[in-house]
Amino acid sequence: MTGTGTAIAEGIIAFAATNIDDIIILLLLLSQVGENFRRRNIFIGQYLGFAILVAASLPGYFGGLVVKQEWIGLLGLLPIAIGIKQLIDREKDDTQVQSVSNDFQQNLPSNSLIAFIFSIFNPKTYQVAAITIANGGDNISIYIPLFAGQNLNDLLVILGVFFIMVGVWCGIAYSLTLHPNIAYLLSRYGKPIVPFVLIGLGLFIMYERGTFELLRSAFN
Repeated sequence: MTGTGTAIAEGIIAFAATNIDDIIILLLLLSQVGENFRRRNIFIGQYLGFAILVAASLPGYFGGLVVKQEWIGLLGLLPIAIGIKQLIDREKDDTQVQSVSNDFQQNLPSNSLIAFIFSIFNPKTYQVAAITIANGGDNISIYIPLFAGQNLNDLLVILGVFFIMVGVWCGIAYSLTLHPNIAYLLSRYGKPIVPFVLIGLGLFIMYERGTFELLRSAFN
C-alpha cells in the first residue's frame, strides 16, 4: 500500500473507531429537529466541535518533527490502553442532550445563505459543538499518536479524510433516523468492537513507526 493509501486507511479507521458514539449523539440531536434544533445547527456544530478536537491534537505532529519516529511510536500504547480499559469497563455512557429554549432564526428561510451564516453564530450550534467536544475526550489521545511521525502530505490526507468522514457520519445519522431498527442495531452491536479496533490501531502505529524494532534491540 502506498503512503497515501496507508494514510487514507489510517484516517478512516481512526475516525470510525473514535466516533461510534457520535452516531448515537447525532441521532439524539436529530430527533429534536423542529423542537430544539435545526439540522444545520447540528451539522455545523459537529464540524466546529470536531475541528477543535483536531486542533488540540496537532501538537502530536509538531512533536514528531523533533523526536525520532521509533520513540514516537510508543504513543501507540495510548489507544491500546484505552481499548483495554474499554474491554475491562463495559459500562455504557448515558449521554444527555439538554434542550434549548432559544428560538433564534425561527423564521429564516431554510436554504438561504443568510440562514447558514446566522447558524454559525447561533447558540444552538455552539451547544452541539460543546457536546461533540465533551464526547471526544478520548479522540485527542488517539489522534496525537496518529499525527505524530506523519509527514506533512500524509497529515493533510488524514485531515482531509477526517473532515469528509464528518459529513459522511452526519449523512449516516440522518439516514438512520429514517430506519430506527438499524439505529438500534448499531448502538447495540457497534460499540463492543471499538476496543479491538483501538488496540489494532495502536499496534499498527507502533509497527509503522518501527517501534517494535526499537523494543527488540533494547531487550537483546
